[in-house]
Amino acid sequence: MSPASTGASTIVGADASVPASDSRVSPGGPGYRRMSFALFLAGVATFALLYSTQALLPLISGEFGVAASDASWTVAAATGGLALFVLPMSALSERFGRRAVMTASLAVAVTLGLLVPLAPSLGVLIALRALQGAALAGLPASATAYLAEEVSPKALVTAIGLFVAGNSVGGMSGRVITGWVAQEWGWRVAVGVIGVIAVACAVAFRLLLPAPRHFKAGSLRPGVLARTVRDHLSDPLLCRLYAIGALFMTVFGGVYTVIGYRLTEAPFSLPQGIIGSIFLVYLVGTVSASTAGRLVGRLGRRGALYAAGGTTAAGLLLSLAGSLPLVLLGLVLITAGFFAGHAVASSAVSKTATHGRAQASALYQSAYYIGSSAGSTVGAIAFHAGGWAGTVGVGLLAVLGVVTITGLGTRAARLQRRRLAAAA
Repeated sequence: MSPASTGASTIVGADASVPASDSRVSPGGPGYRRMSFALFLAGVATFALLYSTQALLPLISGEFGVAASDASWTVAAATGGLALFVLPMSALSERFGRRAVMTASLAVAVTLGLLVPLAPSLGVLIALRALQGAALAGLPASATAYLAEEVSPKALVTAIGLFVAGNSVGGMSGRVITGWVAQEWGWRVAVGVIGVIAVACAVAFRLLLPAPRHFKAGSLRPGVLARTVRDHLSDPLLCRLYAIGALFMTVFGGVYTVIGYRLTEAPFSLPQGIIGSIFLVYLVGTVSASTAGRLVGRLGRRGALYAAGGTTAAGLLLSLAGSLPLVLLGLVLITAGFFAGHAVASSAVSKTATHGRAQASALYQSAYYIGSSAGSTVGAIAFHAGGWAGTVGVGLLAVLGVVTITGLGTRAARLQRRRLAAAA
């Protein structure tokens, strides 16, 4: 189905609707640095807000007198809200533009971020977090679609990797800052500080992000959107990439939701500030995401996914040790593997979609954050039932799923090559 027949944006990849002389930006070109930094800040704000309560779950459990599985809903509700609304928001971005939707989403999310610390009960806190996640849904899919339209195809993996790196910095800084602030003034002040930081990032994002030059408005008609979504869900490669994103995030969501509880218990018994500092390992994710393009160039997409899955599994196994240095090394490997796998899979979605790129990215983000919600909830339940080994078991099953699905892709590609060779 052609782009025109779906009503989707016609500016995708190296589409013929973009002339060869078109000024798509590339590294070193005018506007690339500004664009990259603006979306980097958007990624920082998104992840800092989305996971602002994750490092604080033991304190939230203590204040409201609830178990880890109940407190984990302050994370799962936010990621679930994002997963539910990312597709409708992507449709709005097709009609009103990527920059407009991202700006509005950040504005609502940061406003809610300033209200979250005032929640009088766990139920209200969870509701505010769900609304915040829904507001943030306008960022991920719109950002990747914006990059796919404005950045040269050869630089796309690197550009998306930098956006994902912003996610890792936001996730890291949010958790580290909240850990130390909460140790002195409590979790409410800590979450409020993250809200203020997100406001600054949102303002800078809007001032820096260049106006789109290659966007063409699509349709908001439900039938058009349904056809586009159906086309994407009938593509086996896209479906495999969606599943891989969900499974990687299941591991990550489970591990980082539960790790605070584990480290507050014996034999570690660490204070909240130190636990927050553990999230400095996100810096490893910043590096692995931003270098994902080189990894794909060396190993190919499927080879990079195998490497990411193997690294994640090795980290999970190491984290079972009773030694803090080994646990930290395990977290480093989990983080490196996850961010590399996420950058590879998300950029592959943008390259694979031949039309309706925002919807293709939205479906990936929806699956990805469903994985986060599932990982947060199931990982906490597994921890309650079997300790850290239970959470690791859930993670290893998810990695096995990644490897299995990637293997199916390898087999499908091999069969396709044989068919083409036979036809020739």
